[in-house]
Amino acid sequence: MKLKSLFITLLLITNSITAQQITCSAKDKEIFTQKIAQLKKGYTPTADFGKTIVYVGKTFLGTPYVAKTLEIGTKESLVINLQGLDCTTFVENVLAFGLLLKNNKEDFEAYTKYLEKIRYKDGVLNGYASRLHYFSEWIANNQQKGIIKNNTADIGGVEIEKEINFMSTHRDLYPFLKEDKNFEGILQSEKVVSESSFCFLPKEEVKENEESIASGDIIALTTSIKGLDITHTGIATREKDGRIHLLHASSKGQVEISELPLVDYLKKIKNNIGIMISRPQ
Repeated sequence: MKLKSLFITLLLITNSITAQQITCSAKDKEIFTQKIAQLKKGYTPTADFGKTIVYVGKTFLGTPYVAKTLEIGTKESLVINLQGLDCTTFVENVLAFGLLLKNNKEDFEAYTKYLEKIRYKDGVLNGYASRLHYFSEWIANNQQKGIIKNNTADIGGVEIEKEINFMSTHRDLYPFLKEDKNFEGILQSEKVVSESSFCFLPKEEVKENEESIASGDIIALTTSIKGLDITHTGIATREKDGRIHLLHASSKGQVEISELPLVDYLKKIKNNIGIMISRPQ
């Protein structure tokens, strides 16, 4: 099989006997092997999956922030990129490696299966529109799959209904949407998301509910931007000051822990209206 640029193409055979394309560089495969060895060496089994999530997340500290890492080639594939992460791929990879540790697995095939399950609707890669592009849909679908539990309503969240259409109204920003089939698929996804109300914890109420947020919870920042549900995501971590901070792939340059507690960090985010909180299971 030919090596194209830095990427190699592998085949993943799913339980439904369909072949799914994986895009992964030799360097990323090497990083995976090193990462799982590092994680296994320092991992202590625990019933608190949140601790595992934070443990895994912190091993990515310093990894460069790179936007649009999944927009590769002309056809949707399961992109493995551990050299550069955006906020969503950071969370996805932390979850995938966390599940490997939790279930005592360490092989690359298991990792790709977890990543596919997390990243795509109902866990199956089936074209561009099958990717969970909108993070509120990502949360809902991964809750259905039993990977996370959306705790926002339990923590005091309020329901919101909003028309979600940012991708279709900014078609020129997404190369894959040049194809009408992909565009129609996104329109369908947006219709489903728009018809499904979701809860968010208003920004001004985060401080009084901070004790209900646990280390390892996935934090998603909801927004007032027209047509969009969520602008950023990361992982909650309770640091030495006793406060919840955000462990995330920051667009400022790398995976880091917010210097300010989450409550104060949110105050500096333009258009932020609050957060959604989901707990890995």
